[in-house]
Amino acid sequence: MKNYLVLGAAVCVALSMVSCKSSESAYKKAYEKAKQQRQTQVVEQPAATTTTTTTTVTPATVTPVQTVTTAPVTTETPRTENLTLLNGAGLKAYSVVVGSFSIRANADNLQRTLQNNGYAAQIATNPQGMFRVIATTYDDLNTAIGSRNALRSQYPDAWLLRK
Repeated sequence: MKNYLVLGAAVCVALSMVSCKSSESAYKKAYEKAKQQRQTQVVEQPAATTTTTTTTVTPATVTPVQTVTTAPVTTETPRTENLTLLNGAGLKAYSVVVGSFSIRANADNLQRTLQNNGYAAQIATNPQGMFRVIATTYDDLNTAIGSRNALRSQYPDAWLLRK
């Protein structure tokens, strides 16, 4: 008898705990209602009246504009490292590095990805044993900067390396 009494009390306590707990659906309903009210407030606001003024413009003589091309601006200086080329056609004065790995397999995977995307990717190693994945390499600094800036959309940590 005593066991049934304790069991009954435990069931009552458990039911009271469950019934007091707020449900997620109540929060969701309140959020949806507030969101709908905000949308109706935006719709109910009166539209601002606008006045249109028409002015007559007489044609003027047009002078041609000269286009001036400027070199890409960079505030960072290229890093300088002594590299040993492991895989690729050869490095020029400035290279765009898109990945640096301590494990060769990771560098190989990134090189394969770059090659599938049309880059002549190469792998080089520095004296500390890091594998540098080089997407592009150029003799001209400005061209390398432009390439680095283009690659940063896909590889945000791309950086310049000077041989």
